Amino acid sequence: MMAKTASQMGADFILAVGDNFYYKGVTDVNDPRFQVTFEDVYNQDSLNIPWYVIAGNHDHVGNVLAQIEYSQKSKRWNFPYYYYELNFRIPQTDSTLTIIMLDTVLLCGNSDDFLDQQPKAPRSGVQANRQLLWLQERLAKSKADYLLVAGHYPVWSISAHGPTDCLLKNLRPLLKKYKATAYLCGHDHNLQYIKESGIGYVVSGAGNFMDPDMRHRNKVPKDYLQFFSGDAGTLGGFAHVEVNKNEMTVTFIQARGTSLYRAVLKKRGLFREDDNV
Repeated sequence: MMAKTASQMGADFILAVGDNFYYKGVTDVNDPRFQVTFEDVYNQDSLNIPWYVIAGNHDHVGNVLAQIEYSQKSKRWNFPYYYYELNFRIPQTDSTLTIIMLDTVLLCGNSDDFLDQQPKAPRSGVQANRQLLWLQERLAKSKADYLLVAGHYPVWSISAHGPTDCLLKNLRPLLKKYKATAYLCGHDHNLQYIKESGIGYVVSGAGNFMDPDMRHRNKVPKDYLQFFSGDAGTLGGFAHVEVNKNEMTVTFIQARGTSLYRAVLKKRGLFREDDNV
């Protein structure tokens, strides 16, 4: 369905926001998983476009450097470093889009999915602080009309893992201070749209399966949650993002092709602090 959507609605690139190789990542750059679960699965013409990749907690169980190195072997796999910045100009406009790709596992630490535990602490405090300082610098300098940040762990989530305490403390204030357009993530295996202070929080972790778990719904203020889909009877889903000179549209699409929910976000500077609709 991703291929059909990319063909019908258009797609210039794809973001892979972690847990690229479930359950234990890859061992080295020649691991057969690259071929079997990436190249051979996403082999349609409409998906032969750049894929921009970051690591999730399951990738960090294996060899993330091998995933970075795979960028040299694949024409479409783009994973230059643990965290990096992407800049685009919206075609036929003067509008610009910046996407800051983060490694939230290096920022917050790894976590055990079976225990649904919070990441306790980063493996290296020095490395985590370096990434956080880099992020703050990039956000402060950005003049992009649309500023997106992407990571694996959610800031807000009502599902199994819930909000990530480390990101609520360290990332959320920066997103608000520098007026980010949206934060994109995975980790919880469902589709969610949460909005706070004009910022869209997109959870799209349903590429493998759907999880209806809503155990942390009381940890997200009620008026923040706009949409949730976790029907275990479906084959998953994904989010399609379209940006034009006036607005950014996020469409959540079920694996069978049904459009489930659409959210519209304004260009930076065009929303109010209390705009939560």
